[in-house]
Amino acid sequence: MSQEQKATLEACLHELHLPVMRKECTAVAQQAQQESWSYLDFLRELAEREMQQRRQNRIARLLKASRLPLEKNWQSLDLKRLPTKAVQQLRSLQAGDFLDRRENVLAFGTVGSGKTHSLCAVAQELVRQGRSILFTTTSLLVQELLKAKRDLALKGFLKQLSRWEGLLIDDLGYVQQNREEMEVLFKLLAERYERGSVMVTSNLAFSQWEQIFKDPMTTAAAIDRLVHHTEKQALAFARAKQKQAADLGDDALRALDECLDEIQQFTGTFSPCFLASVPRRP
Repeated sequence: MSQEQKATLEACLHELHLPVMRKECTAVAQQAQQESWSYLDFLRELAEREMQQRRQNRIARLLKASRLPLEKNWQSLDLKRLPTKAVQQLRSLQAGDFLDRRENVLAFGTVGSGKTHSLCAVAQELVRQGRSILFTTTSLLVQELLKAKRDLALKGFLKQLSRWEGLLIDDLGYVQQNREEMEVLFKLLAERYERGSVMVTSNLAFSQWEQIFKDPMTTAAAIDRLVHHTEKQALAFARAKQKQAADLGDDALRALDECLDEIQQFTGTFSPCFLASVPRRP
């Protein structure tokens, strides 16, 4: 190929926005000649390299946009703290089927129980498969919703959030919010109902959610929208070490029991597989 022909080819690939093919065309052509590739094999190799780079670039963009804490990944998750069934359930979530079915994932537990790390690890694995998930704390999300409401842009902001396949809301109930803040959060849950998956971590049992949503009717409606399509993806966490479990005290263990009983009541399919070494109260 003459220099003029090579320049023409590079110009074409540049205009077609194929940077990898443009960069590696000469090297791949030499390899094809040495190994007696067919024209189609040569073209396939270039196309695969372009596609692979584009996939990597897309995943990098999704990871950056997700706001996920990248240090909370699957590799750094201490699976030994969790029973075998719990690990199996987390692995099953990585298939992403719940996103396709627009189901929700609920993770309950005390502070330090690993619920946030576990869901963030699952979310990262899904993003690396090309799925779109946004991580946010409850307090930050509420402030963004309130700002959009004050700017008369709430509808547009909710539409923007609907583009994400999964919305991971961390620490629901950890910081108490006022009624106006919880009204916009409820509106978000209502908007995503059957339209997109929600992944929630909370330190409060359902019986305590009135502290979050401020009145019984709104609380019941919020729970209904979350558990209607939760099925077997409701998760309950507790501290893994027996000494830590003993330090929780009766109130914490009683709250954990309430979580388990209430999830089972709402879903009818929950099995307490994320209890680790925390004993059930008789």
